[in-house]
Amino acid sequence: MQAHLVSKEEVLAKLKTDLTGLQVEEASERRKKFGKNELPIEKGRSLGQKILAQFADFLVIILIVSAVISFFVGESLDALLIIAIVIINAIFGLVQESKADKALEALAQMSAPKTKVLRNGKKEFSPASELVQGDIVILETGDSVPADMRLLETTNLEIQEAALTGESVAASKDGDFIADEKTQLADMKNMAFMGTVVTYGRGSGVVVSTGINTEVGKIAHAISTVDTSPTPLQIKLDNLGKKLGLGIIIISVVVFLVGLVRGIATPLELFMTAISLAVAAIPEGLPAVVTIVLALGMTKMSKRNAIIRRLLAVETLGTTTVICSDKTGTLTENEMTVTKAILPLGELDITGVGYSLEGEFHLLTGNDSGLEALLSAGVLCNDSDLVERSGNIEIIGDPTEGGLIVAAAKYNLNKEELAQKYPRHLEIPFDSERKRMSTLHSYNNNLTLFVKGAFDELMKVTDKVLIDGKVVLLTDEMREYFTKKNEEMANSALRVLAFAYKEFDSLPEKLELTDESNLVFLGLMGMIDPPRKEAKDAILQCKTAGIKPKMITGDYAKTALAIGKQIGLADENSKVLTGRDISELDDKELKKLVEEVDIYARVSPMHKVRIVNALKSNGHIVAMTGDGVNDAMALKKADIGISMGITGTDVAKQTADMVLMDDNFASIVGAVEEGRIIYANIRKFVYFLLSCNFAEVLVIFISMLFGLPVPLLPIQLLWVNVLTDAFPALALGVEKGEPNIMEKKPRSPKEPLLDKRMWVSVVIQALVVTLSTLSAFYIGLKAPVENNLTVARTMAFLTLINGELLRAFTCRSEQYTLFELGIFTNRFMLYSVIGSALLLLPLLFIPTLSEAFSLATLTRNQWFVVLLLGFLPLVAGELHKVVYKK
Repeated sequence: MQAHLVSKEEVLAKLKTDLTGLQVEEASERRKKFGKNELPIEKGRSLGQKILAQFADFLVIILIVSAVISFFVGESLDALLIIAIVIINAIFGLVQESKADKALEALAQMSAPKTKVLRNGKKEFSPASELVQGDIVILETGDSVPADMRLLETTNLEIQEAALTGESVAASKDGDFIADEKTQLADMKNMAFMGTVVTYGRGSGVVVSTGINTEVGKIAHAISTVDTSPTPLQIKLDNLGKKLGLGIIIISVVVFLVGLVRGIATPLELFMTAISLAVAAIPEGLPAVVTIVLALGMTKMSKRNAIIRRLLAVETLGTTTVICSDKTGTLTENEMTVTKAILPLGELDITGVGYSLEGEFHLLTGNDSGLEALLSAGVLCNDSDLVERSGNIEIIGDPTEGGLIVAAAKYNLNKEELAQKYPRHLEIPFDSERKRMSTLHSYNNNLTLFVKGAFDELMKVTDKVLIDGKVVLLTDEMREYFTKKNEEMANSALRVLAFAYKEFDSLPEKLELTDESNLVFLGLMGMIDPPRKEAKDAILQCKTAGIKPKMITGDYAKTALAIGKQIGLADENSKVLTGRDISELDDKELKKLVEEVDIYARVSPMHKVRIVNALKSNGHIVAMTGDGVNDAMALKKADIGISMGITGTDVAKQTADMVLMDDNFASIVGAVEEGRIIYANIRKFVYFLLSCNFAEVLVIFISMLFGLPVPLLPIQLLWVNVLTDAFPALALGVEKGEPNIMEKKPRSPKEPLLDKRMWVSVVIQALVVTLSTLSAFYIGLKAPVENNLTVARTMAFLTLINGELLRAFTCRSEQYTLFELGIFTNRFMLYSVIGSALLLLPLLFIPTLSEAFSLATLTRNQWFVVLLLGFLPLVAGELHKVVYKK
């Protein structure tokens, strides 16, 4: 249907719907018949491509080449074992990649856009994918258009269609417009297209096309909600793997040549030992473990109400040094309650909490003349609605407007009844520059423009006041009175809104900004948005973690400061920087002040951008919250852009790296903590793998230097690799955070993955494991039996496995001992070590396998030596932590 060519009435008739929307049952039937409102997402890699990718890693290629060479020189058992290692690693990687993909898909679903739709005549939020033809959708500033729609009602509606038409200027829309057949897409004023963005005004429309049938769908534009490109950390690890691979090849060649020169074994035996050494030394599980740890971390963050849209954010969170947060809803409850009304001749307190309709008006001074007009202005100049769900009152829309509706309801003024009695004709939507909103109504036989907004902005366009039902000039004394009351409420942490009106002689075609002049002042309402209970602890946690929390709000300086004091962000000596102050500062001055000031008030989105730039120029890693269309630039500029999941516009969510599902500052701090834990765990398992693999290299290399027989056969080295690499490393990847993880300063993004201390630890631990293994080997060689070399190799083999598995426990923390952490606090580690140990038992007690792996039966004393020496790496690791602490 070419909806742009016919009137809106004809479109509604053809789609068998009306202005109240579809019934829920009808919408469900249409969805079953026509499918969901989704575009064809670009398909991920096929199973075959995923399998091939597991073998494309540089380290894995070395393993495959080793297996091929082993097979051609007649060592088929070794070749099969190497191939088994490669296949096990591939299966492990494939399973983990599938889990990661599913986790990302689930997160994408959680951050998918929602839209306001009329169903059964009531406004509700619905996932955009659930829309069907005939649905009536409400559009407001900041919304993404969820489907192709024929517009019905439009009020100053402008839509940015650059993504579809290439036009950089937002297109004005008109629901009454009817196009002709020659009208181009960019000129269809009565249409709104999927994927475009409402930049101004409001409106409603009926869905005419969904999914693949939309204009965007026709050009088969694939939308990806999650960026899975490799992060700097993954690139670092990939480079580390390549360097390790080259280093291992060089060491294997040196081992082969040293053994050949010393005549320790036949060339073939030395060659196979060198290949096995290369295989054992390669941490082939590293890429898979990193991928799953990042994906699991994203899932953990989602459980803490932080949806990560880009993998990079997981890594960057751990380096954050400044969190710039909105006040309303993030540091506060975002459940506005009107507690005070100021009239020209009176002052009232209003009782009640939150959105409960229970409450009373108590006159403190004067009389309540003009109270009904004030409350009516608050309800009529208002785009929000009250709804009752499961016995609870909820707000659809802005919480501040919700508070005004609740206050009026306490005075028996019902929004639905007032809206029907005094219909709205025109409006000028709120914007952050004017800081006010205006709506024109038929009111008491007059055309009345109601205006609500910030007190200082409204007073600039007001010159009269309503006193006892009469309009009189607003004197300087009256201005001073209202200014004083405004300051008193602001100092008490109340958010203050001012209200005024103006009467028109006739209905204009369109409201202009100049109509907001010569207004008649009605009064003030003060409302409280109490701090979140958890905000104070979260602020303290930030400071302890070396992170500077900063409040950035459009509210008054005094209100912001009062809230700041309550949550521990400010004290009596704290400074507040206002938007006006920022405008008067040059970049150099602002760069200096941002280090001293933690509260910013009356700021615009452009001020946010300047604050971010100033902080970044000082070397900070900045996380910035935002919820509006105009915040998109600041979110992009920040190192981590954080959108509000409840109050955030679709534009803000699409720009952000992270979406807060509960709009709670504490969730940001929780995400930072999780980011630190993930990075610390990746360091731990890299540290573990490197120290174990270096030890294996040293065991072979040192024994050759001292002219000893090769302590481990190729097949034994390969089995060590199977048992000790993947699962203990993954167990380290899911380790809980260390107790002081949020007491450390943020790490520098330039900091290497392993610092000098960790490299020293790698060397020390590798030497201890080497010493234990060679000691066991030497003791075995002295055994008074004929097969002493087999006994020695068995003891070395078991000691090495025992030492590496137990070493995994000491890698759980860089500074806390195992007893401080608790032995049983990482159950997955216990399961991994026990599982690996169980895989060792068949080799010892099944004669065929014992023979294949050249293992001997040990005496009780020899087992005692193996277990004792196997514990040495664990003990050494724990002692190293104790010494380091002292």
